[in-house]
Amino acid sequence: MKKIFLTLLLMLVVVATACKPKDHHALPDVSEEFVAPEVADVVLYQVNPRVFAPSNSLHAVMERLDSIQDLGVNMIWIMPIYPIGQEKSKNSPYSVRDYKAIAPEYGTVDDLRMLVESCHERGIGVILDWVANHTAWDNAWVKEHPDWYTHDADGNIIYPPGTDWTDVADLNYDNKDMRAAMIDAMCYWVDSVGVDGFRCDVADQVPSDFWMACIKKLRANAKPRRLIMLAEGSNPENFTAGFDLNYAWEFMGAIAEVMKGDANVGKLVEVDKNEYKDLEQERGKYKLRFTTNHDESAKATPVKLYGGAKASMAAFVATTMLHGGMLVYGSQEVGYPEPINFFKYVPVNWDANPGMRDEYKKLIAIYNEHPSLRSSGKVLPYDDEHNSVLCVERVLNNDNVLVMVNVRDGVRTMDVPPMWNGKMVTNLLTGVQIPLGKTITLQPYQYLLLLNR
Repeated sequence: MKKIFLTLLLMLVVVATACKPKDHHALPDVSEEFVAPEVADVVLYQVNPRVFAPSNSLHAVMERLDSIQDLGVNMIWIMPIYPIGQEKSKNSPYSVRDYKAIAPEYGTVDDLRMLVESCHERGIGVILDWVANHTAWDNAWVKEHPDWYTHDADGNIIYPPGTDWTDVADLNYDNKDMRAAMIDAMCYWVDSVGVDGFRCDVADQVPSDFWMACIKKLRANAKPRRLIMLAEGSNPENFTAGFDLNYAWEFMGAIAEVMKGDANVGKLVEVDKNEYKDLEQERGKYKLRFTTNHDESAKATPVKLYGGAKASMAAFVATTMLHGGMLVYGSQEVGYPEPINFFKYVPVNWDANPGMRDEYKKLIAIYNEHPSLRSSGKVLPYDDEHNSVLCVERVLNNDNVLVMVNVRDGVRTMDVPPMWNGKMVTNLLTGVQIPLGKTITLQPYQYLLLLNR
């Protein structure tokens, strides 16, 4: 009986101390007071440290925080800043050598703490990129715990099947000890730095039951703080596992097709319905919409992908105002023209194209001011007989906005929706009141956000 009692007592101690800080500084008070935004209201800004500076990039990001805040975002996602594997290396930040450290290229853990605190002081949450599917070949786990990895028939550790990611070793989620170590590493950053959640890389390749246990423990440990969990995936199981958001990959493909003229504008409404059909019973779960991210901009940045600066802005409005879920990849707001290889430092001129940056700022301000435009607003689409103008009414309580986007490089005229015909509305882009007739004409790639009160 005494042995049983001691065993039970030990188990209780292990559970009670799981995810508690170990040998690190206490969180600053501001991190404890900060509350991340509601999921439906998140305006996410992706930080690729390698476009901010070739070294000490966390300091460089901190120096630009006022500018990032001025854009109107309320949360940033920082791409992986952990030490990068040297064995079989491609210099990818997604090849993690140590889950509980920061690469000298970026700075120190204290630098990250200061960055998080500075963000919280500005009302901005911070989520870290997390790579749970694989590690670098020279991660200590490979030698210390080879059973934590997937092996081939000859007993060799392999890289992730079905990929060309030869610089990383595939983790074995049948191993419970590895799962516990992964959760412990994630808890470290919540506890020691005060981050507000994670963007989880290739989440669909990691078992849902792991994510469920992981997210449950993270949230229990973080209370009363809110954690935002984003899955880089499109599996509906992401949401049952506890994620708040996952990727709108299908919509990203659709907007690219529509802007190139390979599909009609009706496809956007169709894809939106399809992406949200599995979420009807999942309150508080949303899709993250984007016109680019680090993967897409590595191939072509928005101004090239969508056919110019004006077209890229039309694509952004159609993507984010149709059903909310807004992501801005740091560099798109200044119209960076060339592909950005995130495996190396790429300098971005943050003073380029101030007019485009002002337009992003204006659009984000409207998005923040009008809850109907965000993820929880109703979507009421209207048909355009020419299939070239996206027209949707967004409604939430007394907030009622008509979104119109000409996705073509030509003048288009369409019928005004019957309920809006004859209304005096406010053009939210100009602040001017205008009367609506039976038809409305839009210039090439023009968009309108019209408020009816």
